[in-house]
Amino acid sequence: MSKSVLEQLKDHTIVVADTGDFGSIHKYTPRDATTNPSLILKASKQSEYSSLVNEVVDGAKAQGINDVEQVMDLLLVRFGLSILEVVPGRVSTEVDARLSFDFDASLEKARNLISLYEKNGVSRERILIKLATTWEGVKVSEVLEKEGIHTNMTLLFSLVQAVACAEVGSQLISPFVGRILDWYKKEYDKEYFGKDDPGVQSVIEIFNYYKKFGHKTEVMGASFRNTGEIKELVGCDLLTIGPNLLEEMQNDFSSIELKLNSAKSHDMNIEKVTVNEPAFRFMLNEDAMATEKLAEGIRKFSADVVGLENLLKNKIVN
Repeated sequence: MSKSVLEQLKDHTIVVADTGDFGSIHKYTPRDATTNPSLILKASKQSEYSSLVNEVVDGAKAQGINDVEQVMDLLLVRFGLSILEVVPGRVSTEVDARLSFDFDASLEKARNLISLYEKNGVSRERILIKLATTWEGVKVSEVLEKEGIHTNMTLLFSLVQAVACAEVGSQLISPFVGRILDWYKKEYDKEYFGKDDPGVQSVIEIFNYYKKFGHKTEVMGASFRNTGEIKELVGCDLLTIGPNLLEEMQNDFSSIELKLNSAKSHDMNIEKVTVNEPAFRFMLNEDAMATEKLAEGIRKFSADVVGLENLLKNKIVN
């Protein structure tokens, strides 16, 4: 029997599940998993996870913890621990998006999340701390990586963000393919397919730049709108994919081929980008799409953090 697209993809790329629904992860056997506030909020509202949320809240109350921020951290880590029982690799846990421009608070939050994982017997090697790719987020990543705390730089929409992350030694970046596509479709009232998809092109550009200049930071395409985007990125270091698209690829037995090849990247004529804070801010500002999608992403994640807080507040007081 021929191999599914998902099986073929795994021959060239590490597959990561993009979900807070750890119950569904078994089915697709990814190596890693990623979460964000939106995914955790969605999962927390599902009946099969309400008992887990109650367990965390009740446990916190028993310890005299009534601060919603502390309970939130406990919940995020609890989801992460459950996911780590299912995947053999790493889980990504996100720093509160409202701290995206606060270096000190983001650093403190990241260290606290790692501490909670380590208190539960999980090595920091299995955790990626997700940070928005603001300049402050990049500098937090630089400090954490030196402490052996690995980072996943999210809400990334441009080459300058990617280069900044690579130059400070971030473990991994998550370019948002689908959100880039969304912007272009809205801006130009046009449909894009296959290799013409601007989100796909962004990841290809970053992948080739990293391999050309020997950057060790891993590239993990994220935020996919369709499996066509995924098929154009076969060979990317990692791809994080939602359950609906994992299911579609598991039931698709068409043939796919390697698209990204680091050996070919080495011979490409690519201009090196120099990034410092003024250059980062100016180049990001010059890119309307990246500026708008970064701001929008922070707003959306922040709103879902508030939603999760409100859910927990109701449970704490009752």
